[in-house]
Amino acid sequence: MDGRVDQCKSGSRLQAGLPATSGFVGPPPFIPETRGDEQVCGRVKTLHPNPARESSLVLLWRGLGASAAALSPSCGSGASAMSPPLDSGSAEEPSGDLRSVLVTSVLNLEPLDEDLYRGRHYWVPTTKRLFGGQIVGQALVAAAKSVSEDVHVHSLHCYFVRAGDPKVPVLYQVERTRTGASFSVRSVKAVQHGKAIFICQASFQQAQPSPVQHQFSMPPIPPPEELLSHEELIDKCIRDPELRKKYQIGLNRIAAQEVPIEIKLVDLPILGQQKAKQMFWVRARGYIGEGDMKMHCCVAAYISDYAFLGTAMLPHQHRHQVRFMVSLDHSMWFHAPFRADHWMLYECESPWAGGSRGLVHGRLWRRDGVLAVTCAQEGVIRLKQQELESKL
Repeated sequence: MDGRVDQCKSGSRLQAGLPATSGFVGPPPFIPETRGDEQVCGRVKTLHPNPARESSLVLLWRGLGASAAALSPSCGSGASAMSPPLDSGSAEEPSGDLRSVLVTSVLNLEPLDEDLYRGRHYWVPTTKRLFGGQIVGQALVAAAKSVSEDVHVHSLHCYFVRAGDPKVPVLYQVERTRTGASFSVRSVKAVQHGKAIFICQASFQQAQPSPVQHQFSMPPIPPPEELLSHEELIDKCIRDPELRKKYQIGLNRIAAQEVPIEIKLVDLPILGQQKAKQMFWVRARGYIGEGDMKMHCCVAAYISDYAFLGTAMLPHQHRHQVRFMVSLDHSMWFHAPFRADHWMLYECESPWAGGSRGLVHGRLWRRDGVLAVTCAQEGVIRLKQQELESKL
Protein backbone atom coordinates (compact mmCIF):
# COMPACT_ATOMS: atom_id res chain seq x y z
CA MET A 1 0.00 0.00 0.00
CA ASP A 2 1.05 3.60 -0.54
CA GLY A 3 1.05 6.30 2.06
CA ARG A 4 1.69 4.06 5.06
CA VAL A 5 1.62 6.02 8.25
CA ASP A 6 1.33 5.99 11.99
CA GLN A 7 -1.19 8.19 13.67
CA CYS A 8 -1.39 9.28 17.27
CA LYS A 9 -3.65 8.10 20.01
CA SER A 10 -4.16 10.49 22.85
CA GLY A 11 -5.76 13.66 24.20
CA SER A 12 -9.01 14.97 25.60
CA ARG A 13 -12.21 15.75 23.72
CA LEU A 14 -12.72 19.20 25.17
CA GLN A 15 -9.05 20.07 24.79
CA ALA A 16 -9.43 19.05 21.18
CA GLY A 17 -12.48 21.18 20.63
CA LEU A 18 -14.86 18.24 20.45
CA PRO A 19 -18.13 18.09 22.38
CA ALA A 20 -18.62 15.89 25.39
CA THR A 21 -20.37 12.65 24.72
CA SER A 22 -23.03 10.86 26.71
CA GLY A 23 -22.90 7.24 27.71
CA PHE A 24 -19.76 5.14 27.39
CA VAL A 25 -17.24 6.85 25.27
CA GLY A 26 -14.68 5.64 22.80
CA PRO A 27 -12.36 7.94 20.90
CA PRO A 28 -13.13 8.85 17.29
CA PRO A 29 -11.20 7.63 14.28
CA PHE A 30 -7.84 9.14 13.55
CA ILE A 31 -8.19 12.25 11.40
CA PRO A 32 -5.54 12.42 8.68
CA GLU A 33 -3.56 15.47 7.70
CA THR A 34 -3.08 16.05 3.99
CA ARG A 35 -0.44 18.12 2.27
CA GLY A 36 -1.46 18.77 -1.31
CA ASP A 37 -1.16 15.49 -3.18
CA GLU A 38 0.82 13.79 -0.42
CA GLN A 39 0.02 12.47 3.04
CA VAL A 40 1.97 13.09 6.20
CA CYS A 41 3.41 9.71 7.09
CA GLY A 42 6.60 7.90 7.95
CA ARG A 43 7.40 7.25 4.29
CA VAL A 44 6.13 10.42 2.60
CA LYS A 45 7.94 13.65 3.40
CA THR A 46 7.22 15.79 0.34
CA LEU A 47 5.41 19.02 1.19
CA HIS A 48 3.09 20.60 -1.36
CA PRO A 49 1.27 23.81 -0.41
CA ASN A 50 -2.47 23.45 -0.07
CA PRO A 51 -5.04 26.19 0.76
CA ALA A 52 -7.01 23.68 2.84
CA ARG A 53 -3.92 22.72 4.84
CA GLU A 54 -4.80 24.65 7.98
CA SER A 55 -8.25 23.07 8.26
CA SER A 56 -6.70 19.63 7.80
CA LEU A 57 -4.23 20.36 10.57
CA VAL A 58 -7.10 21.41 12.80
CA LEU A 59 -8.89 18.12 12.11
CA LEU A 60 -5.69 16.20 12.79
CA TRP A 61 -5.22 17.99 16.10
CA ARG A 62 -8.84 17.31 17.07
CA GLY A 63 -8.47 13.65 16.22
CA LEU A 64 -5.27 13.35 18.22
CA GLY A 65 -6.78 15.16 21.16
CA ALA A 66 -9.99 13.18 21.31
CA SER A 67 -8.22 9.85 21.48
CA ALA A 68 -6.39 10.19 24.78
CA ALA A 69 -9.43 11.00 26.88
CA ALA A 70 -10.55 7.41 26.69
CA LEU A 71 -7.05 6.05 27.16
CA SER A 72 -5.84 7.81 30.28
CA PRO A 73 -5.37 5.28 33.07
CA SER A 74 -8.11 4.69 35.61
CA CYS A 75 -7.01 3.27 38.92
CA GLY A 76 -8.32 0.40 40.97
CA SER A 77 -7.24 -1.60 43.98
CA GLY A 78 -7.15 -5.19 45.04
CA ALA A 79 -5.65 -8.37 43.63
CA SER A 80 -6.21 -10.37 40.49
CA ALA A 81 -5.74 -14.11 40.14
CA MET A 82 -5.61 -15.50 36.64
CA SER A 83 -4.34 -18.65 34.97
CA PRO A 84 -1.25 -19.15 32.79
CA PRO A 85 -1.28 -18.67 29.00
CA LEU A 86 0.63 -19.80 25.98
CA ASP A 87 2.95 -17.40 24.17
CA SER A 88 1.94 -15.94 20.84
CA GLY A 89 5.13 -17.19 19.28
CA SER A 90 6.64 -13.74 18.83
CA ALA A 91 10.18 -13.12 20.01
CA GLU A 92 9.35 -9.47 20.60
CA GLU A 93 9.48 -8.10 24.14
CA PRO A 94 7.93 -4.75 25.08
CA SER A 95 10.31 -2.03 26.13
CA GLY A 96 10.61 -1.24 29.82
CA ASP A 97 10.66 -3.39 32.93
CA LEU A 98 7.58 -2.06 34.69
CA ARG A 99 4.32 -3.95 34.89
CA SER A 100 1.64 -2.57 32.64
CA VAL A 101 -0.59 0.03 34.31
CA LEU A 102 -3.52 -1.83 32.77
CA VAL A 103 -2.70 -4.77 35.05
CA THR A 104 -1.62 -2.93 38.18
CA SER A 105 -4.44 -0.38 38.33
CA VAL A 106 -6.96 -0.07 35.49
CA LEU A 107 -8.02 -3.75 35.53
CA ASN A 108 -7.22 -4.41 39.19
CA LEU A 109 -10.45 -4.98 41.14
CA GLU A 110 -11.05 -4.87 44.88
CA PRO A 111 -12.84 -7.99 46.23
CA LEU A 112 -15.74 -7.07 48.55
CA ASP A 113 -17.48 -10.44 48.95
CA GLU A 114 -17.83 -13.67 47.03
CA ASP A 115 -18.41 -12.75 43.37
CA LEU A 116 -18.62 -9.05 44.23
CA TYR A 117 -15.90 -6.59 43.21
CA ARG A 118 -15.29 -2.88 43.07
CA GLY A 119 -13.52 -1.09 40.25
CA ARG A 120 -12.21 2.40 40.84
CA HIS A 121 -11.24 5.14 38.41
CA TYR A 122 -9.44 8.10 39.89
CA TRP A 123 -8.99 9.77 36.51
CA VAL A 124 -12.10 11.71 35.44
CA PRO A 125 -12.37 12.39 31.68
CA THR A 126 -13.55 15.76 30.51
CA THR A 127 -16.49 13.96 28.87
CA LYS A 128 -17.79 13.12 32.37
CA ARG A 129 -18.41 9.58 31.11
CA LEU A 130 -16.56 6.29 31.46
CA PHE A 131 -14.56 4.63 28.71
CA GLY A 132 -16.49 1.54 27.58
CA GLY A 133 -13.32 -0.52 27.14
CA GLN A 134 -12.51 -0.08 30.81
CA ILE A 135 -15.91 -1.44 31.85
CA VAL A 136 -15.69 -4.41 29.47
CA GLY A 137 -12.18 -5.22 30.69
CA GLN A 138 -13.08 -4.94 34.36
CA ALA A 139 -16.22 -7.04 33.90
CA LEU A 140 -14.15 -9.78 32.26
CA VAL A 141 -11.67 -9.65 35.14
CA ALA A 142 -14.56 -10.19 37.58
CA ALA A 143 -15.97 -13.07 35.54
CA ALA A 144 -12.57 -14.75 35.21
CA LYS A 145 -12.09 -14.78 38.98
CA SER A 146 -15.05 -17.17 39.34
CA VAL A 147 -13.79 -19.94 37.04
CA SER A 148 -11.04 -22.53 37.40
CA GLU A 149 -7.56 -22.07 36.01
CA ASP A 150 -8.01 -24.70 33.30
CA VAL A 151 -10.68 -22.79 31.36
CA HIS A 152 -10.28 -19.66 29.27
CA VAL A 153 -12.72 -17.14 27.85
CA HIS A 154 -13.79 -17.82 24.27
CA SER A 155 -16.56 -15.22 23.92
CA LEU A 156 -18.34 -12.35 25.64
CA HIS A 157 -21.43 -10.32 24.79
CA CYS A 158 -22.17 -6.99 26.47
CA TYR A 159 -24.76 -4.23 26.57
CA PHE A 160 -24.19 -0.67 27.78
CA VAL A 161 -27.52 0.25 29.33
CA ARG A 162 -26.83 3.51 31.20
CA ALA A 163 -24.21 6.24 31.22
CA GLY A 164 -21.32 5.56 33.58
CA ASP A 165 -20.48 8.05 36.33
CA PRO A 166 -16.70 8.46 36.82
CA LYS A 167 -17.23 10.15 40.20
CA VAL A 168 -18.18 6.89 41.94
CA PRO A 169 -16.76 3.33 41.82
CA VAL A 170 -18.38 0.57 39.79
CA LEU A 171 -19.62 -2.58 41.54
CA TYR A 172 -19.37 -5.83 39.57
CA GLN A 173 -21.77 -8.61 40.56
CA VAL A 174 -20.94 -12.03 39.13
CA GLU A 175 -23.56 -14.74 38.69
CA ARG A 176 -22.28 -18.28 38.12
CA THR A 177 -24.88 -19.10 35.49
CA ARG A 178 -23.50 -22.51 34.58
CA THR A 179 -20.40 -24.56 35.29
CA GLY A 180 -20.16 -27.51 32.91
CA ALA A 181 -17.55 -30.12 32.04
CA SER A 182 -16.35 -28.19 28.96
CA PHE A 183 -18.07 -24.80 29.05
CA SER A 184 -18.87 -22.39 31.87
CA VAL A 185 -20.99 -19.25 31.62
CA ARG A 186 -20.76 -16.20 33.87
CA SER A 187 -23.08 -13.19 33.94
CA VAL A 188 -21.72 -9.88 35.17
CA LYS A 189 -23.72 -6.79 36.10
CA ALA A 190 -21.96 -3.45 36.58
CA VAL A 191 -23.86 -1.24 39.04
CA GLN A 192 -23.71 2.43 40.01
CA HIS A 193 -26.22 4.32 42.17
CA GLY A 194 -28.15 1.07 42.64
CA LYS A 195 -28.82 0.63 38.92
CA ALA A 196 -27.21 -1.52 36.24
CA ILE A 197 -25.10 0.49 33.80
CA PHE A 198 -23.72 -2.54 31.95
CA ILE A 199 -24.48 -6.25 31.59
CA CYS A 200 -22.22 -8.93 30.20
CA GLN A 201 -22.18 -12.66 29.63
CA ALA A 202 -18.86 -14.44 29.20
CA SER A 203 -18.35 -18.06 28.20
CA PHE A 204 -15.25 -20.06 29.18
CA GLN A 205 -14.03 -23.33 27.68
CA GLN A 206 -11.49 -26.00 28.47
CA ALA A 207 -8.87 -26.36 25.74
CA GLN A 208 -10.01 -28.91 23.19
CA PRO A 209 -8.15 -29.95 20.01
CA SER A 210 -10.05 -30.04 16.73
CA PRO A 211 -9.08 -31.06 13.16
CA VAL A 212 -11.53 -28.47 11.80
CA GLN A 213 -9.51 -25.28 11.49
CA HIS A 214 -9.40 -22.30 9.15
CA GLN A 215 -9.08 -18.51 9.30
CA PHE A 216 -8.91 -15.44 7.10
CA SER A 217 -5.49 -14.24 5.95
CA MET A 218 -3.85 -11.31 7.67
CA PRO A 219 -3.61 -8.28 5.34
CA PRO A 220 -0.11 -7.49 4.07
CA ILE A 221 1.02 -4.38 5.91
CA PRO A 222 4.35 -2.90 7.04
CA PRO A 223 5.62 -3.86 10.49
CA PRO A 224 5.26 -1.38 13.36
CA GLU A 225 9.02 -0.69 13.33
CA GLU A 226 8.60 1.05 9.96
CA LEU A 227 5.91 3.43 11.21
CA LEU A 228 6.12 6.63 13.20
CA SER A 229 5.53 6.36 16.91
CA HIS A 230 2.92 8.43 18.71
CA GLU A 231 5.61 10.69 20.12
CA GLU A 232 7.31 11.11 16.75
CA LEU A 233 4.05 12.04 15.05
CA ILE A 234 3.16 14.66 17.66
CA ASP A 235 6.69 16.07 17.50
CA LYS A 236 6.33 16.30 13.72
CA CYS A 237 3.07 18.23 14.11
CA ILE A 238 4.42 20.52 16.84
CA ARG A 239 7.40 21.51 14.71
CA ASP A 240 5.19 22.38 11.75
CA PRO A 241 5.56 26.15 11.15
CA GLU A 242 2.04 26.39 9.74
CA LEU A 243 0.39 25.24 12.94
CA ARG A 244 -1.13 28.04 14.94
CA LYS A 245 0.24 28.51 18.43
CA LYS A 246 -2.96 27.32 20.13
CA TYR A 247 -2.74 23.98 18.32
CA GLN A 248 0.94 23.62 19.25
CA ILE A 249 -0.01 24.13 22.89
CA GLY A 250 -2.72 21.49 22.60
CA LEU A 251 -0.38 18.96 21.01
CA ASN A 252 2.24 19.62 23.67
CA ARG A 253 -0.44 18.96 26.30
CA ILE A 254 -1.35 15.68 24.58
CA ALA A 255 2.30 14.61 24.36
CA ALA A 256 2.72 15.12 28.10
CA GLN A 257 -0.05 12.65 28.98
CA GLU A 258 0.59 9.04 29.91
CA VAL A 259 -1.64 6.48 28.22
CA PRO A 260 -1.66 2.72 28.88
CA ILE A 261 -1.50 1.53 25.25
CA GLU A 262 0.66 2.26 22.22
CA ILE A 263 -0.82 2.83 18.76
CA LYS A 264 0.74 2.98 15.29
CA LEU A 265 -1.68 3.68 12.46
CA VAL A 266 -0.93 1.70 9.31
CA ASP A 267 -2.80 3.50 6.56
CA LEU A 268 -3.62 7.19 6.47
CA PRO A 269 -6.09 7.99 3.69
CA ILE A 270 -6.82 11.43 2.30
CA LEU A 271 -9.78 13.33 3.72
CA GLY A 272 -12.88 12.87 1.60
CA GLN A 273 -11.60 9.64 0.06
CA GLN A 274 -11.78 7.39 3.10
CA LYS A 275 -13.38 3.97 3.23
CA ALA A 276 -15.04 2.72 6.40
CA LYS A 277 -11.90 0.86 7.38
CA GLN A 278 -8.75 1.50 9.39
CA MET A 279 -5.84 -0.57 10.64
CA PHE A 280 -3.36 0.12 13.39
CA TRP A 281 -0.77 -1.73 15.42
CA VAL A 282 -1.56 -1.79 19.13
CA ARG A 283 -0.05 -3.14 22.35
CA ALA A 284 -0.26 -2.49 26.07
CA ARG A 285 2.42 -0.29 27.53
CA GLY A 286 4.66 -2.01 30.03
CA TYR A 287 5.17 -5.71 30.69
CA ILE A 288 2.48 -8.32 31.31
CA GLY A 289 4.43 -11.50 30.64
CA GLU A 290 3.51 -15.05 29.70
CA GLY A 291 1.91 -16.27 32.92
CA ASP A 292 -1.58 -14.81 32.70
CA MET A 293 -3.61 -15.56 29.58
CA LYS A 294 -6.88 -14.46 31.18
CA MET A 295 -5.35 -11.07 31.91
CA HIS A 296 -4.15 -10.75 28.31
CA CYS A 297 -7.76 -11.28 27.25
CA CYS A 298 -8.94 -8.62 29.71
CA VAL A 299 -6.37 -6.17 28.34
CA ALA A 300 -7.51 -6.97 24.80
CA ALA A 301 -11.08 -6.23 25.90
CA TYR A 302 -9.92 -2.80 27.07
CA ILE A 303 -8.01 -2.17 23.84
CA SER A 304 -10.81 -3.41 21.57
CA ASP A 305 -13.04 -0.38 22.22
CA TYR A 306 -10.33 2.06 21.16
CA ALA A 307 -11.33 4.08 18.05
CA PHE A 308 -13.66 1.21 17.16
CA LEU A 309 -17.06 2.81 16.62
CA GLY A 310 -15.45 5.81 14.98
CA THR A 311 -14.60 3.60 12.02
CA ALA A 312 -18.22 4.01 10.88
CA MET A 313 -17.71 7.78 10.54
CA LEU A 314 -14.59 7.67 8.39
CA PRO A 315 -16.40 8.04 5.02
CA HIS A 316 -18.53 10.90 6.39
CA GLN A 317 -16.17 12.96 8.56
CA HIS A 318 -15.51 15.56 5.84
CA ARG A 319 -19.27 16.29 5.51
CA HIS A 320 -20.61 15.85 9.05
CA GLN A 321 -19.52 16.68 12.57
CA VAL A 322 -20.24 14.21 15.36
CA ARG A 323 -22.14 15.51 18.38
CA PHE A 324 -21.53 12.28 20.26
CA MET A 325 -20.93 8.57 19.70
CA VAL A 326 -21.82 5.97 22.34
CA SER A 327 -21.54 2.20 22.38
CA LEU A 328 -24.74 0.15 22.59
CA ASP A 329 -23.26 -3.32 22.68
CA HIS A 330 -19.90 -5.06 22.31
CA SER A 331 -19.00 -8.66 21.50
CA MET A 332 -15.68 -10.51 21.36
CA TRP A 333 -14.55 -13.99 20.34
CA PHE A 334 -11.12 -15.26 21.42
CA HIS A 335 -9.56 -17.72 19.00
CA ALA A 336 -5.88 -18.24 19.86
CA PRO A 337 -3.38 -17.42 22.62
CA PHE A 338 -1.68 -14.02 22.33
CA ARG A 339 0.18 -11.43 24.32
CA ALA A 340 -1.42 -8.04 24.68
CA ASP A 341 1.98 -6.50 25.48
CA HIS A 342 3.21 -7.54 22.01
CA TRP A 343 2.31 -5.66 18.86
CA MET A 344 -0.96 -6.84 17.30
CA LEU A 345 -2.71 -5.53 14.21
CA TYR A 346 -6.22 -4.19 14.82
CA GLU A 347 -8.20 -4.31 11.57
CA CYS A 348 -11.46 -2.37 11.88
CA GLU A 349 -14.21 -1.95 9.30
CA SER A 350 -17.82 -0.81 9.21
CA PRO A 351 -20.12 -2.78 6.88
CA TRP A 352 -23.18 -0.62 7.60
CA ALA A 353 -24.43 2.63 9.13
CA GLY A 354 -27.95 4.05 9.29
CA GLY A 355 -30.78 4.99 11.61
CA SER A 356 -28.34 7.02 13.78
CA ARG A 357 -26.39 3.81 14.42
CA GLY A 358 -23.17 2.34 13.13
CA LEU A 359 -21.98 -1.28 13.02
CA VAL A 360 -18.27 -2.13 13.19
CA HIS A 361 -16.29 -5.36 12.97
CA GLY A 362 -12.72 -5.84 14.15
CA ARG A 363 -9.96 -8.43 14.01
CA LEU A 364 -6.86 -8.55 16.22
CA TRP A 365 -3.98 -10.32 14.48
CA ARG A 366 -0.76 -11.61 15.98
CA ARG A 367 2.39 -10.63 14.14
CA ASP A 368 2.81 -14.19 12.88
CA GLY A 369 -0.51 -13.95 11.00
CA VAL A 370 -2.67 -15.85 13.51
CA LEU A 371 -6.17 -14.43 14.04
CA ALA A 372 -6.36 -14.00 17.83
CA VAL A 373 -9.60 -12.07 18.48
CA THR A 374 -12.71 -11.02 16.55
CA CYS A 375 -14.85 -8.08 17.74
CA ALA A 376 -18.19 -6.51 16.83
CA GLN A 377 -19.96 -3.41 18.11
CA GLU A 378 -22.99 -1.26 17.38
CA GLY A 379 -23.37 2.26 18.66
CA VAL A 380 -25.36 5.46 18.44
CA ILE A 381 -23.95 8.23 16.25
CA ARG A 382 -25.53 11.66 16.69
CA LEU A 383 -24.48 14.45 14.36
CA LYS A 384 -24.43 18.17 14.85
CA GLN A 385 -27.48 19.76 13.28
CA GLN A 386 -26.64 21.45 10.02
CA GLU A 387 -27.18 25.18 9.80
CA LEU A 388 -30.67 25.89 8.54
CA GLU A 389 -31.12 27.96 5.45
CA SER A 390 -32.20 31.48 6.23
CA LYS A 391 -35.92 32.02 5.89
CA LEU A 392 -37.41 35.00 4.09
